Amino acid sequence: MAVLRSPRQYRQQLRSLLPSGPAWDPERVPELEQVLEGVAQELARLDARAADLLNEMDPAGVSELVPDWEAVMNLPDPCLGATPLYDDRRLAVRRRLLAVGNQSAAYFIEVARTQGYPEATVTELRVPRMGRSRFGGAHFGTWKGQFMWILNTGGRLAIGRRFGASYWGERFGMYPGSALECLIHRSAPAHTRVYINYD
Repeated sequence: MAVLRSPRQYRQQLRSLLPSGPAWDPERVPELEQVLEGVAQELARLDARAADLLNEMDPAGVSELVPDWEAVMNLPDPCLGATPLYDDRRLAVRRRLLAVGNQSAAYFIEVARTQGYPEATVTELRVPRMGRSRFGGAHFGTWKGQFMWILNTGGRLAIGRRFGASYWGERFGMYPGSALECLIHRSAPAHTRVYINYD
């Protein structure tokens, strides 16, 4: 973490770097203080912007350079729709860099949780086989059922855009599961078929 200097600290440093002599005496040349103050303000501003740039290099702290990160990472994600919110775009940058894919049920449950479904579960269907199955102990289907699984959303969090709690320009009335379905179907194993059960 960079240590930022204040304008006062820069002004003191500039004063100490002044050469000796009557031309640089603040009592004889009062305009010199104004020059030092202006330079100190600009140096402090440049110092702060350099620290901001260091923060923008890490996607965990990105805020201003989201469009540049998106160009590098093939974003914005089509799953977020044609005009995603800026916060969603910033979160997508972080996820794209840090996400590790998986084909386990836990991975898809986590994807659903990040989309606002905290009680999501996965139901995997199995083919009935003699000797391995017990009556009432598993979900069965046809022979093709072994390639099907169900994502149960379990209800959605009370989030979303509403009057009085949102800002100008936010969208209302979006289909809440469109991003979830896109993300799940895109990441699902190619040989499987997933059904999403909205409770």
